Amino acid sequence: MKIALTGFVTLDGVSQGPGSPTEDTSDDFTRGGWLVPYLDELFVRRTSDWLGLADGLLLGRRTYEAFARDWPRITDPNDPFTERMNSLPKYVVTNTLTEGSWHPTWVLHGDPIHTVGKLKAQPGRELQIHGSARLGRALLSAGLVDTLRLVVAPTVAGSGRRLLDHPSAPVGLRPVHHEVTPNGLLLLEYEHVGAAPVAEYEGVTAFV
Repeated sequence: MKIALTGFVTLDGVSQGPGSPTEDTSDDFTRGGWLVPYLDELFVRRTSDWLGLADGLLLGRRTYEAFARDWPRITDPNDPFTERMNSLPKYVVTNTLTEGSWHPTWVLHGDPIHTVGKLKAQPGRELQIHGSARLGRALLSAGLVDTLRLVVAPTVAGSGRRLLDHPSAPVGLRPVHHEVTPNGLLLLEYEHVGAAPVAEYEGVTAFV
């Protein structure tokens, strides 16, 4: 399977609390809900298409517990995400949980790079990481993430937990798709291409 990391971020890279002021107030974060004013039909359609590629969800403990609390309570039959989110296999990477309450769930103990690497080797389409910034950064730095999808809101949060803060290794990415929604969300898709390239600038003659 491929691993795809999906993140909602502000222009300054904050991924904390996109959906509500009370979604994630850890570390005294008070600026949640920054994504909601920009939601539109194209965002819903495209993110629904992305979720349709998943054969499983790969989550850290904190995101798993929040999703397990909230998603089973959504009963709107017209919601394009609910049935898919609730029915997909969930793989939670943690050494503190022994079992999950959001079925079907499998708990992955031990070194995340090893356990996720074994899971990735199984046949299938995508294992998708939603939220779970710490897990996503670790797997991206380890070269296990194949696809990075970002929804960038045209706002600056100024504080909060960042999706790609302090990666442990430089990562090279190649853009494969981009579009802008009517309400100004930037939808970006990248594929992982190995270590980030570097070069030395030699002046304008280098571009002639």
